[in-house]
Formats: sequence, C-alpha cells, structure tokens
Amino acid sequence: MIVRRFGSTVQSVEPDFDSRAMTEIGFRRTSALSLPAEEFLAQYERVDGRELTAEAEGDVKDEAEQAVLASLRAKLEALEAELGEGYVLLVENEVGKDYPKTRDRTKTLVVAGTNRLHFTWTIDPPLKLGVYRRKAE
Repeated sequence: MIVRRFGSTVQSVEPDFDSRAMTEIGFRRTSALSLPAEEFLAQYERVDGRELTAEAEGDVKDEAEQAVLASLRAKLEALEAELGEGYVLLVENEVGKDYPKTRDRTKTLVVAGTNRLHFTWTIDPPLKLGVYRRKAE
C-alpha cells in the first residue's frame, strides 16, 4: 500500500501519472487507509528509504514523457509488490519543496541529411519513499 501525508492526515493513494497534467507525478486518494499523522507514526516505524527515478528518450516528445512516467510507475509498483504484510510506502516528497518533476533535454540530430529533434526525459528530484512497518503490539 502507498500512503501520503495530506496536512495532519496520512491517507492511502494510488499513482496518477499523466504527461498532460501540470503535475505529471500525482497521487489520487483512496479510502483504504486514513489516519491522523500522529496515530500513523505511533503505529508504524520507518525501516528503510528508497529514491526512484527513471529516464526515457525518443523522437516524439509526448511519447518519451509517457515512457518515463510508465517506467517510474513500474518501479513503484515493483517496490510495492516486494513489501510484505504490515508494510506501507510513504511518499516523503513535499509539494513546493522537493516534489518530483519530469525534466526534458532536446537535441538536434542530423538523420539522413535532415535535422531531427531527439528528446530525453528524466525525473528530478527523485521520488522519495519511506518503507514503514507496523510496530509489534
């Protein structure tokens, strides 16, 4: 399960990565878990941290951006699948401070005597996730 802090509440979320949105790397709230932040920290302890990033390139700008978002989502889902019972991933990036964003670099290449654009997309800063385990009672 993936959770994120919203003010004084920690809520379950699901990835909502969209290359057409202003915030390409987004999360949509779900109703699977909702706790006050203090209660979440009392019930769970941080045992590990991960930083996820991705890179993709291509000749079509939007397709390359979609590919980098799909790669990041696949890494996130793989990490979530590794977790055992009683573990959650907490998104630790803060909006307005260090929130992950897609970044692009454009190069002009000469292909068969014609100028062509080539796009490289990356995620910067990385998506920071804390691995939390439910405390033993």
